[in-house]
Amino acid sequence: MNFVTFNGTNLHYRSDGDPQGTPLVLIHSLGTDLRLWDDLIPRLDATLRLIRFDLRGHGLSADPAGELTLVDFSADLAALLDHLEIDKAVILGISIGGLIALDFALRNQARVSSLILVDTAARIGTPELWQTRMDTLRAHGMPHLADSILARWFASDFATRCPTQFQGLRTLFTRNSVAGYTAACAALRDADLRAEVPQIMVPALVLCGAQDTATPPDVVQGLAQSLPNAHFAVLPGAGHTPPIEQPQVMADQLHAFLRAHWTVGSVYEQGMKIRREVLGDAHVDRAEGNKTDFDTDFQRFITETAWGMVWARQGLSRRTRHLLTLAMLAALGKEHEFAMHVRASRNTGVTMDEIKEMLLQVAVYAGMPAANSAIAAAKRIIAELEEE
Repeated sequence: MNFVTFNGTNLHYRSDGDPQGTPLVLIHSLGTDLRLWDDLIPRLDATLRLIRFDLRGHGLSADPAGELTLVDFSADLAALLDHLEIDKAVILGISIGGLIALDFALRNQARVSSLILVDTAARIGTPELWQTRMDTLRAHGMPHLADSILARWFASDFATRCPTQFQGLRTLFTRNSVAGYTAACAALRDADLRAEVPQIMVPALVLCGAQDTATPPDVVQGLAQSLPNAHFAVLPGAGHTPPIEQPQVMADQLHAFLRAHWTVGSVYEQGMKIRREVLGDAHVDRAEGNKTDFDTDFQRFITETAWGMVWARQGLSRRTRHLLTLAMLAALGKEHEFAMHVRASRNTGVTMDEIKEMLLQVAVYAGMPAANSAIAAAKRIIAELEEE
């Protein structure tokens, strides 16, 4: 475990992934800690350097002596980046973490390559809401409000779908100290960045769970609209905590955003990376080994445009994009490319049952001969895969 003392307080942090990779800092929400990201971390790009830490008064970080402000949290983040010798990073924050990310960007825009803001806003709730919560918790303790607060964390059916996980997260919440939790509530009570956020020029991805009642989609979309260079997306099947409820959906959005803004390497490098992830190293190695001066420029064009730009876009998940690609190749009668992509389906999560259903659609809308040829190609690849 890693601990460091900044600004008079002891903080707990973790660093995972590639030490030489693009730094991505993850800032958790109120009442959780750096474990909030546990299900998301394995789904993120292995070339990223992943930095996460417990906010003051949360997890293994020390409790504050009194109430806190966003400035306190931003100063901790700046000191942590200094300690880790990170000049510039992608900053990802959820809920209060998003507010901290916004405040940090306003104070240190040169240190932010891009922002990822999840279920947050430039102003969350009202001063009265936070003061009432603080007063109630100080009088009655954390368990008193646990059920009502956790009901706002998740989609409506989460507790019944995942009762064991829900109970564990309730335990996580109730083990927060009143002093640490209410100190952060004070920062939320006083924080209002609505007038300042239009000054943030870096690319931003703004995400919101479709069933979030704490910061509803229309509120989060309002934040996106106030940022000059932001993309907004709603995450289905999630409330206020998508890293727990929909980690893969969230990871897909993050990957596409980072690639689209060339945060991780050049567009060619990203294209080659996605090409390998989808088609497999063996196929790409063969293609690269067969290149000549005649087709080198063409291969680079394909890698940059198809893989580095279109496949890197955030509008569709990789699985959906691949299923559409298979359908179009079948409809156009491109049997060689279709077979290649059937083989690649094991890398994208597209199932053979889905390909079978898709080919029925092709038969209806593109014709029986096209579907018949594609079925023959698919059967050949299925047989080859079964032999491997």
